[in-house]
Amino acid sequence: MPTYTPSANDIERSWYVVDADGLTLGRMATEVARILRGKHKPTFTPHLDTGDHVIIVNADKVVLTSNKAEAKQVYRHSGYPGGIKSETYAELLGRQPAEAVRRTVRGMLPKNRLGRQMLRKLKVYAGPDHPHAAQHPEPLVLDAARARS
Repeated sequence: MPTYTPSANDIERSWYVVDADGLTLGRMATEVARILRGKHKPTFTPHLDTGDHVIIVNADKVVLTSNKAEAKQVYRHSGYPGGIKSETYAELLGRQPAEAVRRTVRGMLPKNRLGRQMLRKLKVYAGPDHPHAAQHPEPLVLDAARARS
């Protein structure tokens, strides 16, 4: 059976907004990555970007369960020998919460130019406001990602 390939006219992109207040970081990121890839659509094709745009607000209120905020490390490398730097997720969430969420979603996308193209459709904001109201984003409710208390 041949691979279905939608044309550029067949791809329709929607906008979704996710309120990350009280959501578990990893569970939210898997759902966001699924929507960015387009796996929720019947026209999904692995070799094309058929996904939708996602706006994440309140990234500073995202939750990490257990002791992960202090235990998990985030790494950067300058490209020079000995140029690796690390910090905990708690430090990164305190300093740049939007970057912590973006990096988590990025790790769940393909590691090639297609994944980079999908990541451009992700907009993350630390506060409750975003400048994309003109796109009329639909609210995306992720109750499965809600932190259990």
